Amino acid sequence: MGILDSMNIGAEALKTQGLRLDTHAKNVANVDTPNYIRKIPVLNEVNDLSFSGVMSEMQSGVFTSGSSTYLKGGVTFSGLVEDPTLGDKIYKPGHPDADKDGYIRASNVNPMVEMADAMLAQRAYEANLALINITKSMALKAVEIGK
Repeated sequence: MGILDSMNIGAEALKTQGLRLDTHAKNVANVDTPNYIRKIPVLNEVNDLSFSGVMSEMQSGVFTSGSSTYLKGGVTFSGLVEDPTLGDKIYKPGHPDADKDGYIRASNVNPMVEMADAMLAQRAYEANLALINITKSMALKAVEIGK
């Protein structure tokens, strides 16, 4: 794995964790919005690390060329899914969103869960930023050695 590969993995992770933070911020902003359904970010690994995926990677590398290929690694943002839990029913007969019985559905966002998830995303963002900074300092040291 080269230095640019490390930078690319870190950059993709920064983008992914930034999107994750945005999603949690939108959920917190809509905690009091009636009928709002919490969005959950879906993150996937870049490589297929199943047994068949690793064997396929080895077959294309070791068995054909005699050298092992490396798995690139990383994470990617795959989209959003809606939380299937329902919010509480609140009786508000004059509300524009009320059903025929006069009830509205409160948001299913739990602010404590969102804040905890946002803190995890922030820590992951900071870790990947540190990865990029360490990789950058390694590249600078390599340039100094080459002088």
